[in-house]
Amino acid sequence: MSNDIQCDIKDPSLASTGRKRIDWAGRSMPVVRQIRRRFLEEEPLKGIRISACLHVTTETANLVIALRDGGADVTLCASNPLSTQDDVAASLVEDHGISVYAIKGEDNPTYYSHITAALDRRPQITMDDGADLVSTIHSDRRELLQEIIGGTEETTTGVIRLRSMANDGVLEFPIVSVNDADTKHLFDNRYGTGQSTLDGIIRATNLLLAGLNVVVAGYGWCGRGVASRARGLGAQVIVTEVDPTRALEAVMDGFQVMPMLEAAEIGDIFVTVTGNKTVIAGSHFQKMKDGAVVCNSGHFNVEIDIPALESLSSGRETAREFVEQYNLKDGRKIFLLGEGRLINLSSAEGHPASVMDMSFANQALSAEYLTKNFRNLPKDVVPVPPEIDREIARLKLQSMGCRIDDLSAEQEKYLASWSEGT
Repeated sequence: MSNDIQCDIKDPSLASTGRKRIDWAGRSMPVVRQIRRRFLEEEPLKGIRISACLHVTTETANLVIALRDGGADVTLCASNPLSTQDDVAASLVEDHGISVYAIKGEDNPTYYSHITAALDRRPQITMDDGADLVSTIHSDRRELLQEIIGGTEETTTGVIRLRSMANDGVLEFPIVSVNDADTKHLFDNRYGTGQSTLDGIIRATNLLLAGLNVVVAGYGWCGRGVASRARGLGAQVIVTEVDPTRALEAVMDGFQVMPMLEAAEIGDIFVTVTGNKTVIAGSHFQKMKDGAVVCNSGHFNVEIDIPALESLSSGRETAREFVEQYNLKDGRKIFLLGEGRLINLSSAEGHPASVMDMSFANQALSAEYLTKNFRNLPKDVVPVPPEIDREIARLKLQSMGCRIDDLSAEQEKYLASWSEGT
């Protein structure tokens, strides 16, 4: 490790294990691999300081290595206290010379000290998963604003926060909404969250989902993925929603739809994926079955009202790793998974690398886009350019050996014309 690399990680000796796992994930990330090869040749990020607040996983490692190879000075900190893979953090520091501040299970003061350390590197580009870097800069580190040219945001939750800042007129630099790219949310949110959430639940509990009532709170792209995968494993799926259009879509997709207060009485497993707070509240806990399992796959743990659960309980104990048993005063037991944090990362490994390939290709190309275009971008949440989205889809199809048709000259002319009708 170079003397100028700074870090706060659990154990440097884990690097050899992390190196193998990073390489394994890289095998399923052909788009990022192609971008990395071009970045090595062109160095489009040369001299750019990037501070990234992301889940420290094998897939993220492949992204930050590509950014480093593009010439960037990259610093990485965790975007969730339970999502860090300590062997990956060690390998990034020891094998790749990247500054990392992340320890699985870190407490809140340590979490925010790591964000501070990442910001101490005076980033020119921020890369967020939940907008904690951006919100910290705007509230506590405003002296950094003069050097920042822009940022990217990975999650629905983060985009909601940033759009609120933009609407209030307080956002001071452009943010590219990676989450809204088609090659991100249509695949990462649906297929990635769908599979990895159930993976986390099953690893934590070893429950058979077939025959159980699984309640999915929220029917956005993440909720669609969780609901469809739960049904595929034989669960009876119930969806709760506040948006009538999404609720109608869930009904048309064949799911039961009802208010959470009704679902609370019959659910066996509850999964929140809304990006909002207090989706499962004290009134819901009061109606749940003995043995109900509750977890969250939204970014922050505020979706479940944990203080309300604690107030209803006479005590709690650890039933097994990542499973806290709350003993309610009336004798029922409710099981909370992963402290109410992202279950797919707290008890499992997050999304499969093949789907993160597209999400992180968007991150890498959006960083390049910012360096070239930041002077022309508003202080707002801006979309990933359509040409980047299409190029990522093209590269992904190419890596899968899939070919598609091209429009003929006649078809292009027809689509551009209004004169030809019936």
